[in-house]
Amino acid sequence: MTAIIIGPAILYLGDAYTIRPTLGWMDADVMDPQYRFNNSGGGAYRAARGASDQIVAEGLDRGFDHSIIDPALAGAVIVFCHNDQLGDLIPDLVEDESADFDALLVADMFARLKRRFHRAALCVWIKQNPAPHRNKHYLADMEPYIHAWNPGYHPVGDHHDMHRWHTATSMPSKTFSHPTVKPLSLMAKIMANVAGETVCDPFMGTGSTGVAALRAGKRFYGIEKNPQHFETAVARISAAWAEIEQRCA
Repeated sequence: MTAIIIGPAILYLGDAYTIRPTLGWMDADVMDPQYRFNNSGGGAYRAARGASDQIVAEGLDRGFDHSIIDPALAGAVIVFCHNDQLGDLIPDLVEDESADFDALLVADMFARLKRRFHRAALCVWIKQNPAPHRNKHYLADMEPYIHAWNPGYHPVGDHHDMHRWHTATSMPSKTFSHPTVKPLSLMAKIMANVAGETVCDPFMGTGSTGVAALRAGKRFYGIEKNPQHFETAVARISAAWAEIEQRCA
Protein backbone atom coordinates (compact mmCIF):
# COMPACT_ATOMS: atom_id res chain seq x y z
CA MET A 1 0.00 0.00 0.00
CA THR A 2 1.34 3.42 -1.02
CA ALA A 3 0.13 6.58 0.75
CA ILE A 4 0.75 10.13 -0.46
CA ILE A 5 -0.10 13.23 1.58
CA ILE A 6 -1.16 16.38 -0.27
CA GLY A 7 -2.18 19.14 2.13
CA PRO A 8 -5.35 17.90 3.88
CA ALA A 9 -5.62 14.91 1.53
CA ILE A 10 -4.20 11.40 1.91
CA LEU A 11 -4.27 9.17 -1.17
CA TYR A 12 -3.81 5.40 -0.98
CA LEU A 13 -2.79 3.09 -3.81
CA GLY A 14 -4.36 -0.25 -3.03
CA ASP A 15 -7.56 -2.22 -2.52
CA ALA A 16 -10.53 -0.31 -1.09
CA TYR A 17 -11.98 -3.35 0.68
CA THR A 18 -8.75 -3.76 2.63
CA ILE A 19 -7.85 -0.11 3.22
CA ARG A 20 -11.19 1.59 3.89
CA PRO A 21 -11.91 -0.24 7.21
CA THR A 22 -8.51 0.87 8.56
CA LEU A 23 -9.25 4.56 8.04
CA GLY A 24 -11.95 4.74 10.68
CA TRP A 25 -14.82 7.19 10.84
CA MET A 26 -15.63 9.58 7.99
CA ASP A 27 -18.44 12.10 7.86
CA ALA A 28 -19.20 10.93 4.32
CA ASP A 29 -18.14 8.21 1.92
CA VAL A 30 -18.58 9.41 -1.66
CA MET A 31 -18.12 6.67 -4.23
CA ASP A 32 -18.56 5.76 -7.87
CA PRO A 33 -18.09 2.00 -7.57
CA GLN A 34 -18.02 -0.58 -10.34
CA TYR A 35 -21.32 -0.69 -12.20
CA ARG A 36 -22.91 -3.88 -13.37
CA PHE A 37 -24.09 -3.49 -16.95
CA ASN A 38 -24.24 -5.24 -20.31
CA ASN A 39 -21.75 -3.89 -22.85
CA SER A 40 -22.91 -6.10 -25.71
CA GLY A 41 -24.54 -4.85 -28.89
CA GLY A 42 -24.12 -1.26 -29.97
CA GLY A 43 -25.15 -1.57 -33.61
CA ALA A 44 -23.88 1.22 -35.81
CA TYR A 45 -22.34 2.98 -32.80
CA ARG A 46 -20.24 0.02 -31.67
CA ALA A 47 -16.98 1.38 -33.10
CA ALA A 48 -17.50 4.68 -31.28
CA ARG A 49 -18.02 3.29 -27.79
CA GLY A 50 -14.40 3.22 -26.67
CA ALA A 51 -15.20 4.38 -23.13
CA SER A 52 -17.61 1.49 -22.59
CA ASP A 53 -15.05 -0.97 -23.92
CA GLN A 54 -12.47 0.48 -21.54
CA ILE A 55 -14.87 -0.05 -18.65
CA VAL A 56 -15.05 -3.74 -19.55
CA ALA A 57 -11.28 -4.00 -20.13
CA GLU A 58 -10.64 -2.65 -16.62
CA GLY A 59 -13.28 -4.90 -15.05
CA LEU A 60 -15.52 -2.00 -14.07
CA ASP A 61 -18.71 -3.66 -15.35
CA ARG A 62 -18.94 -6.47 -12.78
CA GLY A 63 -20.58 -4.69 -9.88
CA PHE A 64 -19.12 -4.29 -6.39
CA ASP A 65 -19.26 -5.76 -2.90
CA HIS A 66 -21.84 -3.74 -0.97
CA SER A 67 -19.96 -4.37 2.28
CA ILE A 68 -17.90 -1.27 1.41
CA ILE A 69 -21.01 0.69 2.45
CA ASP A 70 -20.77 0.65 6.25
CA PRO A 71 -22.85 2.96 8.48
CA ALA A 72 -20.49 2.13 11.35
CA LEU A 73 -17.76 3.99 9.46
CA ALA A 74 -19.61 6.91 7.84
CA GLY A 75 -22.38 9.30 8.76
CA ALA A 76 -23.56 9.44 5.16
CA VAL A 77 -22.83 7.94 1.77
CA ILE A 78 -23.15 9.06 -1.82
CA VAL A 79 -23.23 6.11 -4.22
CA PHE A 80 -23.37 6.46 -7.99
CA CYS A 81 -24.89 3.50 -9.78
CA HIS A 82 -26.27 2.15 -13.04
CA ASN A 83 -30.03 2.25 -13.47
CA ASP A 84 -30.14 -1.57 -13.29
CA GLN A 85 -28.40 -1.58 -9.89
CA LEU A 86 -31.06 0.45 -8.08
CA GLY A 87 -33.12 -2.58 -7.07
CA ASP A 88 -30.11 -4.17 -5.38
CA LEU A 89 -28.57 -1.05 -3.89
CA ILE A 90 -31.50 0.78 -2.36
CA PRO A 91 -32.46 -1.98 0.13
CA ASP A 92 -28.86 -2.04 1.32
CA LEU A 93 -29.02 1.62 2.30
CA VAL A 94 -32.26 2.48 4.01
CA GLU A 95 -34.05 1.39 7.17
CA ASP A 96 -36.69 4.12 7.53
CA GLU A 97 -39.99 3.84 5.69
CA SER A 98 -40.12 7.64 5.47
CA ALA A 99 -37.29 7.52 2.93
CA ASP A 100 -38.25 9.61 -0.08
CA PHE A 101 -37.83 7.63 -3.31
CA ASP A 102 -39.55 7.44 -6.65
CA ALA A 103 -42.80 5.51 -6.15
CA LEU A 104 -41.79 2.81 -8.61
CA LEU A 105 -38.91 1.83 -6.34
CA VAL A 106 -40.72 1.83 -3.01
CA ALA A 107 -42.24 -1.66 -3.23
CA ASP A 108 -38.87 -3.26 -3.96
CA MET A 109 -37.18 -1.22 -1.27
CA PHE A 110 -39.54 -2.40 1.46
CA ALA A 111 -39.76 -5.97 0.18
CA ARG A 112 -35.99 -6.43 0.60
CA LEU A 113 -35.40 -4.11 3.53
CA LYS A 114 -31.99 -4.14 5.20
CA ARG A 115 -31.25 -1.83 8.06
CA ARG A 116 -28.47 0.54 7.13
CA PHE A 117 -29.07 4.29 6.97
CA HIS A 118 -31.95 6.30 8.40
CA ARG A 119 -33.07 8.23 5.32
CA ALA A 120 -32.07 8.62 1.69
CA ALA A 121 -32.80 10.49 -1.51
CA LEU A 122 -32.54 9.38 -5.10
CA CYS A 123 -30.68 12.07 -7.06
CA VAL A 124 -29.64 12.27 -10.69
CA TRP A 125 -26.92 13.68 -12.91
CA ILE A 126 -28.51 14.83 -16.18
CA LYS A 127 -26.01 14.38 -18.99
CA GLN A 128 -26.01 16.96 -21.76
CA ASN A 129 -24.05 14.70 -24.11
CA PRO A 130 -25.08 11.08 -23.48
CA ALA A 131 -23.43 8.23 -25.36
CA PRO A 132 -25.43 7.44 -28.51
CA HIS A 133 -25.74 3.69 -27.96
CA ARG A 134 -28.63 2.39 -25.84
CA ASN A 135 -28.72 -1.44 -26.19
CA LYS A 136 -32.53 -1.62 -26.61
CA HIS A 137 -33.00 0.76 -23.67
CA TYR A 138 -33.40 4.49 -23.14
CA LEU A 139 -30.39 6.68 -23.77
CA ALA A 140 -28.17 6.89 -20.71
CA ASP A 141 -28.83 10.59 -20.37
CA MET A 142 -29.39 10.37 -16.62
CA GLU A 143 -27.10 8.74 -14.09
CA PRO A 144 -28.57 8.09 -10.65
CA TYR A 145 -26.84 8.48 -7.35
CA ILE A 146 -28.17 7.84 -3.87
CA HIS A 147 -27.48 10.07 -0.88
CA ALA A 148 -28.18 8.12 2.31
CA TRP A 149 -27.57 9.41 5.83
CA ASN A 150 -28.00 8.80 9.53
CA PRO A 151 -29.20 11.39 12.08
CA GLY A 152 -26.93 14.40 12.26
CA TYR A 153 -25.61 13.94 8.70
CA HIS A 154 -28.62 15.06 6.66
CA PRO A 155 -28.07 16.99 3.40
CA VAL A 156 -26.91 20.58 3.81
CA GLY A 157 -26.42 23.58 1.58
CA ASP A 158 -27.94 26.84 0.46
CA HIS A 159 -31.40 26.75 -1.09
CA HIS A 160 -30.03 26.63 -4.64
CA ASP A 161 -27.83 23.64 -3.70
CA MET A 162 -30.77 21.47 -2.68
CA HIS A 163 -32.03 20.28 -6.05
CA ARG A 164 -31.91 16.49 -6.52
CA TRP A 165 -30.64 16.95 -10.04
CA HIS A 166 -27.60 18.51 -11.66
CA THR A 167 -27.01 19.10 -15.35
CA ALA A 168 -23.45 18.77 -16.64
CA THR A 169 -21.56 17.59 -19.69
CA SER A 170 -19.77 14.23 -19.51
CA MET A 171 -16.00 14.47 -19.58
CA PRO A 172 -14.40 12.72 -22.59
CA SER A 173 -12.53 9.59 -21.54
CA LYS A 174 -9.45 10.79 -23.43
CA THR A 175 -9.07 13.77 -21.06
CA PHE A 176 -7.65 11.65 -18.23
CA SER A 177 -7.56 8.21 -19.93
CA HIS A 178 -10.43 7.09 -17.71
CA PRO A 179 -13.91 6.08 -18.93
CA THR A 180 -16.05 7.45 -16.08
CA VAL A 181 -14.59 10.76 -14.89
CA LYS A 182 -17.28 12.77 -13.11
CA PRO A 183 -17.55 16.48 -14.00
CA LEU A 184 -16.20 18.81 -11.35
CA SER A 185 -19.38 20.90 -11.26
CA LEU A 186 -21.34 17.77 -10.26
CA MET A 187 -18.86 16.86 -7.54
CA ALA A 188 -18.86 20.47 -6.27
CA LYS A 189 -22.65 20.27 -5.92
CA ILE A 190 -22.31 17.00 -3.99
CA MET A 191 -19.63 18.45 -1.71
CA ALA A 192 -22.03 21.33 -0.96
CA ASN A 193 -24.66 18.76 0.11
CA VAL A 194 -22.67 16.40 2.34
CA ALA A 195 -22.39 17.35 6.00
CA GLY A 196 -19.14 17.36 7.94
CA GLU A 197 -15.47 17.87 7.23
CA THR A 198 -14.08 14.46 6.25
CA VAL A 199 -14.77 12.70 2.95
CA CYS A 200 -13.51 9.34 1.71
CA ASP A 201 -13.74 8.07 -1.86
CA PRO A 202 -12.91 4.34 -1.84
CA PHE A 203 -12.92 4.19 -5.66
CA MET A 204 -11.10 7.44 -6.33
CA GLY A 205 -10.36 7.00 -10.03
CA THR A 206 -8.66 10.14 -11.31
CA GLY A 207 -9.53 12.25 -8.27
CA SER A 208 -12.57 14.38 -9.12
CA THR A 209 -14.03 13.87 -5.64
CA GLY A 210 -10.74 14.86 -4.06
CA VAL A 211 -10.43 18.05 -6.10
CA ALA A 212 -13.99 19.06 -5.19
CA ALA A 213 -13.50 18.14 -1.52
CA LEU A 214 -10.38 20.29 -1.13
CA ARG A 215 -12.05 23.21 -2.88
CA ALA A 216 -14.94 22.84 -0.43
CA GLY A 217 -12.56 23.02 2.53
CA LYS A 218 -12.87 19.35 3.51
CA ARG A 219 -10.26 16.75 4.41
CA PHE A 220 -10.07 14.04 1.79
CA TYR A 221 -9.07 10.37 1.85
CA GLY A 222 -8.91 8.61 -1.51
CA ILE A 223 -8.25 4.99 -2.47
CA GLU A 224 -7.49 3.72 -5.97
CA LYS A 225 -6.10 0.36 -7.05
CA ASN A 226 -5.15 1.25 -10.65
CA PRO A 227 -1.62 2.74 -10.63
CA GLN A 228 -2.21 4.82 -13.77
CA HIS A 229 -5.40 6.38 -12.44
CA PHE A 230 -3.76 6.86 -9.04
CA GLU A 231 -0.95 8.89 -10.63
CA THR A 232 -3.51 11.02 -12.43
CA ALA A 233 -5.38 11.62 -9.16
CA VAL A 234 -2.15 12.63 -7.41
CA ALA A 235 -1.39 15.13 -10.17
CA ARG A 236 -4.91 16.61 -10.22
CA ILE A 237 -5.24 16.89 -6.44
CA SER A 238 -1.72 18.31 -6.13
CA ALA A 239 -2.59 20.99 -8.69
CA ALA A 240 -5.85 21.79 -6.92
CA TRP A 241 -4.10 22.12 -3.56
CA ALA A 242 -1.40 24.36 -5.08
CA GLU A 243 -4.12 26.65 -6.44
CA ILE A 244 -5.79 26.80 -3.03
CA GLU A 245 -2.52 27.62 -1.28
CA GLN A 246 -1.72 30.33 -3.84
CA ARG A 247 -5.16 31.86 -3.45
CA CYS A 248 -4.79 31.88 0.34
CA ALA A 249 -1.24 33.27 0.34
